[in-house]
Amino acid sequence: MQAQLLRSIKDAIKHWYIPLIVGIFFVIVSIIVFASPLSSLITLSILFAISFLFGGIAEIMFSVANRHRLDNWGWSLAFGIITTVIGGLLIMNPGLSMTALLFYIGFVILFRSIGSISFALDIKRYGSKNWGFLLAFGIIGAIFAFLILWNPAFAGLSIVLLVAMSFLIGGLFSIYFSLQLRKIKTHAKKMSPELQERYQQLEQDFQNEWKDKL
Repeated sequence: MQAQLLRSIKDAIKHWYIPLIVGIFFVIVSIIVFASPLSSLITLSILFAISFLFGGIAEIMFSVANRHRLDNWGWSLAFGIITTVIGGLLIMNPGLSMTALLFYIGFVILFRSIGSISFALDIKRYGSKNWGFLLAFGIIGAIFAFLILWNPAFAGLSIVLLVAMSFLIGGLFSIYFSLQLRKIKTHAKKMSPELQERYQQLEQDFQNEWKDKL
């Protein structure tokens, strides 16, 4: 908590708006699927592929930019890479069966949900009081992913709507997460130079004392 807070004060989070853009895009995709659940398999495959490619590349950029600011940036990088790879596979193979398509989607959603839970705990360490909402989004997303992977052939239309709901939950998480990052960035910038200097000195004293005890 102390190290996290010190880093946030000295070097505010970069590109907090990237998760916001990704979240809005995912919400739009979910609305499209809800509105047209009977679309052809190829149409759905291309739609999901584009969303995965866009989301994955954006998350890679965000994680690399904040590798020195977020302890769990590796999660963002990992599911950004995996999401991009799966998006590329779907683009190259738009004729996948529904079972194969849902397996890919379920895997991505599950991995992203685990990462979401990790980010919720990261936000908690920053002192945010709203980390519980992020944790809830991650848990709900993981439940949906398990349902998709458990029986992807389950009731055709129902499983498509379940995927749409998963995209909606993932999008809402990204939007809420980005707003929490923006709040942290705003508060960090309001810190006076004197207070920042005191924190830096405290950090240095802590490190020196810790080294002496090792």
